[in-house]
Amino acid sequence: MSADTLQGNRHRLRYEIAAWTLAAVLLCGGLTCLASAHFLALGVTLRAAGVLVLLVWATFLRRKLTPWIVVGMVAGVELGLDAPAVAIGSHFLSDIFLRLVKTIVAPLILATLVSGIAGHGDLKSVGRMGWKSLLYFEVLTTIALVIGLIAANISKAGVGLAMPAEMIGSVPSAAPMHWQEFLAHVFPENIAKAIAEGQVLQVAVFAAIFGIALAMAPREKAAPVLKLAEGLSEVMFRFTNIVMYMAPLGVAAAMAYTVAKMGPGVLIHLGKLLLVFYGALLAFILFVLLPVALIARLPLRRLLRHVSGPAAIAFATATSEAALPRAMEEMEAFGVPRRILSFVIPAGYSFNLDGSTLYLAMAMVFVAQVANVPLSIGTQIFMMGTLMLASKGVAGVPRAVLVVLLATAGTLRLPSEPILILVGIDALMDMGRTAINVVGNCLASAVIARWEGALNTETVEPAVLAAMAE
Repeated sequence: MSADTLQGNRHRLRYEIAAWTLAAVLLCGGLTCLASAHFLALGVTLRAAGVLVLLVWATFLRRKLTPWIVVGMVAGVELGLDAPAVAIGSHFLSDIFLRLVKTIVAPLILATLVSGIAGHGDLKSVGRMGWKSLLYFEVLTTIALVIGLIAANISKAGVGLAMPAEMIGSVPSAAPMHWQEFLAHVFPENIAKAIAEGQVLQVAVFAAIFGIALAMAPREKAAPVLKLAEGLSEVMFRFTNIVMYMAPLGVAAAMAYTVAKMGPGVLIHLGKLLLVFYGALLAFILFVLLPVALIARLPLRRLLRHVSGPAAIAFATATSEAALPRAMEEMEAFGVPRRILSFVIPAGYSFNLDGSTLYLAMAMVFVAQVANVPLSIGTQIFMMGTLMLASKGVAGVPRAVLVVLLATAGTLRLPSEPILILVGIDALMDMGRTAINVVGNCLASAVIARWEGALNTETVEPAVLAAMAE
């Protein structure tokens, strides 16, 4: 990364912090004015000014989707407060957006899992390192899911946020599921039926078995099918990209309708969820990642120095891909061999998304709490399995967590409206979970290198240091 680019990023970050601070002051001041009837006009003016600041920020500072979703969320809240009739009438826009996202789920998961598994048919050549990596990934993501479930169940951020019946419809109670029923339910009796009913876990299991069978088939027979799956996967990625351009409008309509129906109290619950989420991420770092680093006998100060750069890039951009080149450079300078890096970090982008899986667990419990649907331990275990499989292979999909949440909600027969409300604050959560995803993958490469006896934290190749200095 050149000095000019680094300087430009610093200037942009300063502008963004200034815009966020000014908008936050204006919006908080405008919300405070709601408490007094004498200052209602001033409150409207302040909140409108805050929305305008965010609009300018989205237009001139960052031409990405995330700033526009933030603008949509804030504008939706403002519309719900000051023009509830218009807000209620705009609800059809969020319905259209949800319908489009739901059409993505089954073909996307089917195509990405099949192409991902069959495309790694050379996993045998990776040998012992490959199995160690996958075992490490699954253990860490399972722990992340458990921490997310515990945090959501203890905090109860969604309890008391009673949504009107017309918003969530008739939601059946999730019946307790015995482990025998869970195992039987995992396997589809008809793949077309599973897709039609939105049984994402069944679709994922079918895709996994199909992908393994495709990897085992003779190359000349498997090649056309694999090419079809890869083509479908690429098309669905682009289809998702097109649909997500409507996300700011869908989020604005959903937030406007929710605030108009339920009042500004909904913002308190979302703020509580945001605080609990970052607290859970901190707990994951202190009680999972740190002990793993200590057990692997990694030099913590050096590791922190090499991981902080990629983590900062991931947090600032909310994009794992932006931090990938820097992460590989830093971990090679730390002493991880390139042959391990070239497998572990790219594979981790599909199988080791610790921050994302923690968030998914919290979000699903929040949705159930809002819908007043009790989740038994058996149902939550079933939900963990669904999230574990549904989240694989969609790391590069725009707003992948939205796709996974809607898929899992459909499987558990939970309403989708609370999920769209969550998308409103998703930009604030995305920064934290992306940073943890990157940190987790950097740590994974060092742990696997230590496990393989290939970690060299004493000397680093001069070529690596020269590349880092440029």
